[in-house]
Amino acid sequence: MGKKDFENMMLFTNLKDSSVHTMFMKFEIDVYFINENKIIFDKISLKPWRFYKPEKKAKYILETKKDRLKLKIGDKLDLI
Repeated sequence: MGKKDFENMMLFTNLKDSSVHTMFMKFEIDVYFINENKIIFDKISLKPWRFYKPEKKAKYILETKKDRLKLKIGDKLDLI
């Protein structure tokens, strides 16, 4: 938060809630919602000061700089 750019990716696990926000962020991010089988079931690009909650709960959430990855809904990930 508060940074001008986002160089890395962040993977969130052990989630109590699947909602995400971009409060205090200065750039747009892509957010991938991943189920227990490591399949992406939802994806959204969020501009600063936005909030999003998918219809179902995610097991993992992956946040990246906008357009950094070319992943799509239905892709299966290898998380190590």
